[in-house]
Amino acid sequence: MPKKGANIALSSYDDIFSTEESREAATREQIQKIPISELHPFEGHPFRVVDDEAMTRTMESISQFGVISPLLARPDPDGGYEIVSGHRRHHAAQLVGLETLPVIVREMDDDEAIIAMVDSNLQRETILPSERAWAYKMKLDAIKHQGARTDLTSGQLVQKSKLSAEKVAEGTGESYKQVHRYIRLTELIPELMDMVDEKKIALNPAVELSYLSKDEQKQFLEAMDYAQATPSLSQAQRLKKQSQDSGCSMDFMCSTMNEEKKGDPDRVVFKADELRKYFPKSYTPQQMEKTIIRLLEQWQRKKQKNQDQML
Repeated sequence: MPKKGANIALSSYDDIFSTEESREAATREQIQKIPISELHPFEGHPFRVVDDEAMTRTMESISQFGVISPLLARPDPDGGYEIVSGHRRHHAAQLVGLETLPVIVREMDDDEAIIAMVDSNLQRETILPSERAWAYKMKLDAIKHQGARTDLTSGQLVQKSKLSAEKVAEGTGESYKQVHRYIRLTELIPELMDMVDEKKIALNPAVELSYLSKDEQKQFLEAMDYAQATPSLSQAQRLKKQSQDSGCSMDFMCSTMNEEKKGDPDRVVFKADELRKYFPKSYTPQQMEKTIIRLLEQWQRKKQKNQDQML
């Protein structure tokens, strides 16, 4: 029984007659129509937006049905809105010529926005290793920043780093150790990172190469060019150990890369200095390779022609 004189909050007319559904709708984030000109990309986001076949399909879908899934953005203090997720849809809509886009606008600080941006983009079907590497690093830094403490001992810091990596791994289907492997890739120079994206260097050897200094990595590009080979895991591990022990010289890199890999008995290797005397100094290894193949094709055709004349 209510106490005498107690304050009783009277419901408004709308509260009394509104349905549960309408009250829930009022609390949900609303989709707004935002002019494309007021939307700009998330600063420093690692995911590439390229005009490839997938972008063409996205444009065709938008032309026919419009943008069905709304973008997520946050207000920019300098004006307009910063896109958190939906960069590809935004670009496709620009190409199609739309003037507005459906957008959910949410107030987020930098760390919250980074985590939301990474999580939404990691759902894409195709992600390059470099995109995954930088995305994991950005999310890991944001999670660490959210829980930053100054009173942790070194042992606690190690445990905290592991827990942060585990949070990054949640929902990705990967272990925190694999997350760390990808993050190590961000220590590669751009040329080596591109080779990982192009599947010329496998993930595990690339992780080992990331422990070489930047100057050593630049020299390693020349060593690969010299040997016309990419590193196996065991070769990359030896290069890492040599770098950490006493530094990795160009001679050590070249001798390591010039080794015949096990399990590849049919591999034919020509040393660059053996071939150089047959080509102009300006020729790159790729030009030398193309010339050799073209000459072999001519030799094969001539051989076939002689055989036909003998019949």
